[in-house]
Amino acid sequence: MRILNFSLVILLLFAASCNRKPKTDKTKETRTSGYTTLLVDESFSRILDAQINVFNSDYPDANIKVIPDNENKIIPRFLNGEVDMLIASRMLKPSELSYYRRKQIPVYTDRFAIDGIALITNSADRDSTITVADVLDLIKGTSKSNKKLVFDNAYSSTLRYFVDSAKVTALPKQGVYTLETNNDVIKYVAEHNDFIGVLGVNWLLESNKSVASYLPKIKMLAVKNLPGKKGDDNFYKPTQENLINGKYPFLRNIYVINGEGRSGLGTGFANWLASPRGQLIVLKSGLGPHKIMPREFNLKSKN
Repeated sequence: MRILNFSLVILLLFAASCNRKPKTDKTKETRTSGYTTLLVDESFSRILDAQINVFNSDYPDANIKVIPDNENKIIPRFLNGEVDMLIASRMLKPSELSYYRRKQIPVYTDRFAIDGIALITNSADRDSTITVADVLDLIKGTSKSNKKLVFDNAYSSTLRYFVDSAKVTALPKQGVYTLETNNDVIKYVAEHNDFIGVLGVNWLLESNKSVASYLPKIKMLAVKNLPGKKGDDNFYKPTQENLINGKYPFLRNIYVINGEGRSGLGTGFANWLASPRGQLIVLKSGLGPHKIMPREFNLKSKN
């Protein structure tokens, strides 16, 4: 009889184990939890790292994977629907969004920061200023100066910005050069005279330890805008104030482009970037926030 009871217990435990649902550690998808992937223009990877670190401290169940690369590689991946979130320095054209139109998925574009494109030169160079016209002449190949421009790489958004500004379809055979990374630009300019390095202010402000020894050997140029445009009255450096007031000529917006198509973590993070907390991080980074948050003071009378 005892043997029968023991066998019955074993059968009941086996049946219970078969009916038990397997454990899963999958995080529920909400605006503050779950998983999402961001394609990020590598020029803005530093500011995104700071944003994600704070977002994760507020929402520990949020898992955001970042894929940094140059603009020419990340935008096609977004346009074919491989990844639904994109951080870029330009808005997409309606003609580029055929995949999302075909799927009837709305795409939302929001600016969350203002970046400047800094021009740096060797600290031993005599010049400390330059005009927009001079820079565009270098891009067009019509400059009579011995100055030369050097960019991070041939497919970067920074180079595309100047090509669009100069309205050229091809770069001159001499006078404009490309390397591999922003750090390469800093090192090269620190070691060579008569070269003007071009890189995002965000990267320069957050430069890492690998280029710390080179920073004393470079300086930032002040730039004067074309006649009739804001900032044509003086030479301005890309300080945070001049990014916000628009006096520095080489400005570009940073956009978060959301094709998620649902109210998930990507949408929550995109909204958070424009929130007071997200904008405060932009302000602390030295870039221009999309909007300046008002400061409220509570005045109490002392009796």
